[in-house]
Amino acid sequence: MRFRGGAAAVVAAVLVAGLAGCGESGGGGRGDAGAGDAKSSAEPSEPSEPSAKSSSEPSAAASSGSAFTPLPSAELQGRWWSWAAREPAATNPVMDKDGSDCERNQKWDVWFLAGSFGTKERRTCTVPDNVQLAFPLANLMTPDEQDCAVFMEQAKGSAHLDGKALEAQTHPVEGIMVEGVAGNPVTDTDQTLITKGCGLWVQLPPLKAGSHSLKIRGEADDLSVAVDYTLKVEAAQG
Repeated sequence: MRFRGGAAAVVAAVLVAGLAGCGESGGGGRGDAGAGDAKSSAEPSEPSEPSAKSSSEPSAAASSGSAFTPLPSAELQGRWWSWAAREPAATNPVMDKDGSDCERNQKWDVWFLAGSFGTKERRTCTVPDNVQLAFPLANLMTPDEQDCAVFMEQAKGSAHLDGKALEAQTHPVEGIMVEGVAGNPVTDTDQTLITKGCGLWVQLPPLKAGSHSLKIRGEADDLSVAVDYTLKVEAAQG
């Protein structure tokens, strides 16, 4: 994951107030979360095959009968970057070593997962059985549209759920809005950023109750990340 910032991307506080009701669906700024310079939060420490096909077919591990509507590209990227930027370094899910911070700022409709800033991590995360999952293999946030074109030529990644390969969605450049908190390691600012995002993403329907293994690999430029998740899916509390 990578982030590239710029003064032109910072939006005045008055705009933040005006958009407060938009939740996490917007995002913007210049950076990549997890890939090093401005990329995704999950790139591999071992070779990975490019994953560029778009697929919304449910995994075998998906909960039967679960409604699944993938987030539109701009909403997905804006919300994920905002989620990653809404925690300071000490509790940020991108810097999480064991999964203890994976529940930070999660919403009822989509549960986000993170890669890392170039390290290999193993995390255990408890997830409700009624929420979709979404995560990047390699992603970039930048105010320069050309950065995305170059990034997408290099980005590659893979994901395996319970040993089964998952297809990723290729999301070219989109305008996004990103909201963060002071001291976050993603954008390093509490100002709202209007920027662009791109990357390789996976979206999954809710998983069946039980334990699942998820391996995320991704790389771009000089950054490679590998994160292995043990997802403990529990029935949501009524």
